[in-house]
Amino acid sequence: MPVIMDKDRVPPSWAARILTAYSSSSDAHAVHAHTLRIALVNNMPDPALEDTELQFCELLESAAGDRLIHVQLFSLPELARSERAHQHLDRFYSSLDELRTTQFDGAIITGTEPVQPDLRNEPYWSTLASLLDWAEENTNSTVLSCLAAHAGVLHSDGIPRNRLADKQFGVFEHQRVADHDLTRGIPGAVTIPHSRWNEVREEALVTHGYTVLTKAPDAGVDLFVKKKKNSLFVHFQGHPEYSRLTLWKEYQRDIRRFLKRERQTYPNTPEGYFDAEAAEKLSDFRCAATKNPDIVRMADFPDAAIQDSLQNTWQASATVLYSNWLGYLSSRQSPSATGFMAQVGRK
Repeated sequence: MPVIMDKDRVPPSWAARILTAYSSSSDAHAVHAHTLRIALVNNMPDPALEDTELQFCELLESAAGDRLIHVQLFSLPELARSERAHQHLDRFYSSLDELRTTQFDGAIITGTEPVQPDLRNEPYWSTLASLLDWAEENTNSTVLSCLAAHAGVLHSDGIPRNRLADKQFGVFEHQRVADHDLTRGIPGAVTIPHSRWNEVREEALVTHGYTVLTKAPDAGVDLFVKKKKNSLFVHFQGHPEYSRLTLWKEYQRDIRRFLKRERQTYPNTPEGYFDAEAAEKLSDFRCAATKNPDIVRMADFPDAAIQDSLQNTWQASATVLYSNWLGYLSSRQSPSATGFMAQVGRK
């Protein structure tokens, strides 16, 4: 079933998928007794801002089943943004003041690109910490993605993130290591994309009462959970919401940064993402590019030759995980709220 939004808050990238027949979310609630309200707090940098919106829209739509999912967009105001991004946020996003006065069943909080080694020194830390406190009291469950997961465990339990020797980048196979409502129906091994320079480690998480649900020998912990006050906090170090081409776009951005001499090293090829033929083409390009870095070389990048070969091997598992999460939210809706919506729908 489609995702819905207030009609004047539908970003262009969502327009083809959003149910726009309703002039307001209250109209949509009136015809369906299983509407879930979700706050999506999208903090991704400008190049990924709108792609992230669409990724979560598509994932929630595929996971919704017979539920209507009402999504409202928010973002941390302290993040540095371009003028174009500010205009997009002003038009399609709501303020955090509105978030704190609106009832939501769940929230999804994304990461962003950190600058400070200690997240508590970031200009947005105070607002993010306040948002995490709000989520503990005012949602039935909150998903924290990548950097947001690191911020969540740092804020509530003082668990630091650890810098990796190189970027954890690619698609990794994870083993399901514990049974939980969230992992019901997924196979024993699932693939999940990762893109991060830091990690939180299993030993510290378990010591502080977190339950690890999936992990990989070469990528560490991915999915872990802990009940915090009223809310089940669901943490992903990876990105099950990524689309088929997300890692591809990010890899190209990193290569451009190298060729423009904005980074010192050529980026590693994403693991588990390319077939042998594509990997060979990319290796040939790397050899030529590292001999004489220059942005003009991107004209020879084998984009078209590779893009069509890329596969989304994690989509099915991601859909099951988020379907289970939505089921968890549904099971915790108050009977009075569900009954009220059903009565309204019969009028």
